[in-house]
Amino acid sequence: MTCLRALAVSFVALALSPVFAQEATLRKNLNERLPNLPKIDEISKTPMNGLYEVRMGSDIMYSDADGSFLIQGTLFDVKQKRNLTEERIDKLSAIAFEQLPLKNAFTQVRGNGKRKLVVFADPNCGYCKRFEKDLQKLDNVTIHHLLYPILGEDSKTKSKNIWCAKDKAKSWNDWMINGAAPASANCDTAAIDATVEFGKKYRITGTPTLFFADGTRVPGAVPIAQVEKLLADIK
Repeated sequence: MTCLRALAVSFVALALSPVFAQEATLRKNLNERLPNLPKIDEISKTPMNGLYEVRMGSDIMYSDADGSFLIQGTLFDVKQKRNLTEERIDKLSAIAFEQLPLKNAFTQVRGNGKRKLVVFADPNCGYCKRFEKDLQKLDNVTIHHLLYPILGEDSKTKSKNIWCAKDKAKSWNDWMINGAAPASANCDTAAIDATVEFGKKYRITGTPTLFFADGTRVPGAVPIAQVEKLLADIK
């Protein structure tokens, strides 16, 4: 049995060696020919013959087998009607729910609260205000709001005042839904700074940005019907 295992390992190694050699060649050629290219994290074959995915963080480009051509764009599987690039980026941008900085959030629970949603939002973001009004239609959900002031100093001030309010959720709703500016308040706002740093690290570049319990990231003020569907799809 030991000899059989050793033989199997040898066959696997022989099968994989051309793959590793191809990746090494492609990585070497791209780095030499494009010295300003960001660090390549991963190279992998795509379903299209001769085309390789070149991943740099969560950015994706495509190359031929020896790095002579580099393509920036979207790869479609026309037979299956699938956007392979979008699917890959969605997977790369997902964040495990337990990794989200929920300790820096204030929470609203509606109904039984079983469904989970995390929202990164800037208090001066018009799309966030529109989306917040739509969120009022959700039931049986726990919404974790993370203040993410990226639109300037006034956003930081409003976020601080909301965070330091006696009732954060009420102060948030009063402003986002009713237009009543949060009262001036002072407290430790390290939680907001930590959220902003988290967002920079994970490339959260706009608001609102939503995260669901399965790690799915959805940028933008999407229709509430889409939110309902995403919540329903999580088992």
